[in-house]
Amino acid sequence: MTQGIEVVGLYVRDQDEALGFYVEKLGFRVHTDVRNGDYRWLTVQHPNQPSFQLGLNVPGPPVLDAATAQAVREIVAKGAMPPLVLAVDDCRAAYDRMAAKGVEFTQEPMERYGTVDAGFRDPSGNGWKMIQRRG
Repeated sequence: MTQGIEVVGLYVRDQDEALGFYVEKLGFRVHTDVRNGDYRWLTVQHPNQPSFQLGLNVPGPPVLDAATAQAVREIVAKGAMPPLVLAVDDCRAAYDRMAAKGVEFTQEPMERYGTVDAGFRDPSGNGWKMIQRRG
């Protein structure tokens, strides 16, 4: 029997830059940061979700060849990857806090579908939707 999803990988252009963004601006914390030669396994997690990790991966060897890695970096930079979703209690308050920390928003908080949501990007171009929890 499976126990659930533990890690989801996210391509980033620079692990140190991504680490600063997710820890300093979004309030995540480092779960794992280990190296094996040139390879670095780096994961962060939301403090309210300790069983789930977000892997911050630079596209390249040993998983991708150089040409594929370059294509992936370009796709990510364009914001073409499916957005991730961050649940918050108060979208407008979270927007104000994050904007003050320099988060690049692509959409201000907007009421729709019975809730409030906003959009932002990480420094690599990955899109996020921030959605206020219902009720």
